[in-house]
Amino acid sequence: MRDSLAKLSREIVSCRRCPRLVAWREAAARQAPARFRGERYWARPLPPFGDSRARLLIVGLAPAANGGNRTGRVFTGDASGDFLFRSLWRTGFANQPLSASREDGLRLSGALVSAAVRCAPPDNRPTPEEFRNCRPYLEREIAILPGLAAIVALGALAFSSVLEAWKALGREVPRPRPRFGHGSEVSLGGVALLGSYHPSQQNTFTGKLTPAMLASVFRRARRICERSPV
Repeated sequence: MRDSLAKLSREIVSCRRCPRLVAWREAAARQAPARFRGERYWARPLPPFGDSRARLLIVGLAPAANGGNRTGRVFTGDASGDFLFRSLWRTGFANQPLSASREDGLRLSGALVSAAVRCAPPDNRPTPEEFRNCRPYLEREIAILPGLAAIVALGALAFSSVLEAWKALGREVPRPRPRFGHGSEVSLGGVALLGSYHPSQQNTFTGKLTPAMLASVFRRARRICERSPV
């Protein structure tokens, strides 16, 4: 059967490969903080969100316990997602800056948002085994998008996960191995891999990542997507 984002999403949502993550995501739902008490948590792995014909793939680290793990949509319901989707709106990839729930009307055009690990991990730190367990999903997302022109990796771990997925697909990774940095750019067989600091509060509150810095990366990604042949 021909692979598709719909088929992949169904498989992701039903995944229970990582016992530690299954236990943590479900515990987070049972022990919700007061501000979310009474809400029904998603508490499952998160599928990709966005345009099935995307030319830009955005890869984060993992869902937040009370963000995506609660709302059921990647980068939705927490400050990191607010920061990210405002930037996508400013650069023309999103129809609105709001990212509150799966019913908020948010749509992406030309972009698909995903993550290196699909379940909320304790302390936001997946183990190497958990990265490996999730990597085939990222590989399939890359392979499913035939018009893919650019990938934005949010953080060093996402950047490394993209390189590992690319290699696992039998595609050449440049040597020496590309190094992550904000604004870094490397060509992977005609697909541009761009690095950006992750829009976590640790980075945004300290000014390590500003709205202008993130928008600059997405404006560069837009130019690449517009110039690259389909």
